[in-house]
Amino acid sequence: MRDYKPKILVAEAEGFPTQAAMILRELGQVCFADLDRQALVGAVREVEILCIRLRNRIDTEILDAAPHLKVIVTPTTGLNHIDLEAAYSRGVAVLSLRGEVEFLRDVRATAEHTLALILLLLRHIPAAMTHVCNGGWNRDLFKGHELYGKTVGIIGYGRLGQIVGRYLQALDMRVLVTDPHVDANGVQPGLQLVSLTQLLQEADIVTLHVNLIDGTHHLFGRQQFAQMKPGAYFINTARGELVDEVALVDALQSGRVGGAAVDVLCGENSTGMANHALVKYACTHQNVVITPHIGGCTFESLEKSEIFLTHKLCQYLQTEC
Repeated sequence: MRDYKPKILVAEAEGFPTQAAMILRELGQVCFADLDRQALVGAVREVEILCIRLRNRIDTEILDAAPHLKVIVTPTTGLNHIDLEAAYSRGVAVLSLRGEVEFLRDVRATAEHTLALILLLLRHIPAAMTHVCNGGWNRDLFKGHELYGKTVGIIGYGRLGQIVGRYLQALDMRVLVTDPHVDANGVQPGLQLVSLTQLLQEADIVTLHVNLIDGTHHLFGRQQFAQMKPGAYFINTARGELVDEVALVDALQSGRVGGAAVDVLCGENSTGMANHALVKYACTHQNVVITPHIGGCTFESLEKSEIFLTHKLCQYLQTEC
């Protein structure tokens, strides 16, 4: 890299790992800040490297405000928070965790959050907590369901699907798997590879672990909800755009789906989510749990990921600059 010292903006600096920060300071001139969208638009004019998480969507407005931008760094596998076509057309590289198979084997946060959401939903934990905070102590209002002996269907048997499968198998659940890219030899012992139709018909809980790519937008819609076992539960910790969320609300209202727990929504934004159809439904119904895309948001996973990506950035700059 010789004497090249790029201007680097870390736009979501809260909790940014000390080791990663030291590496960035060796690379260039670094500004650490926590910026909302308006502030970000005003801060990127001279920036060459932009480090983000998921707070702000990087679209044409932000890209147009950053004429010197060369690299976007994001500690995620999903990239729908970045307008990739607009970035690439401007010659902006995007460095992420996508495809980093070996590194990701030990990043378990989203898999653990999937398990947490299942338990929160089936045991009515958020509603029970609210009840206690309001002075109540009537456990009969919150009779839930055990996982033991239930059938869970995992849609998408990649890295996260495999980890979730192991966790749920350890709880003595029957685990069904469907994935067009996997054969029976690729499924861990004790799990059953089935068609999507069979999975939806038999599963008490359906959990989605599919990448958002061309062809998977609204992968799960009215047809799939209609095929689900009546009263089954739906979990999504992948991406909101995989699901027709209007169809999900309709399935919840009809009782076809007994409940849903999601960590992701279509059109996620750091503000203005109160009018989202599923959020509005959740505010008046106890059978929906929503968290604000915190699946990968643990101290451990963020630290590992951001350190890994700063090293990846170093390698990129040595090769390209």
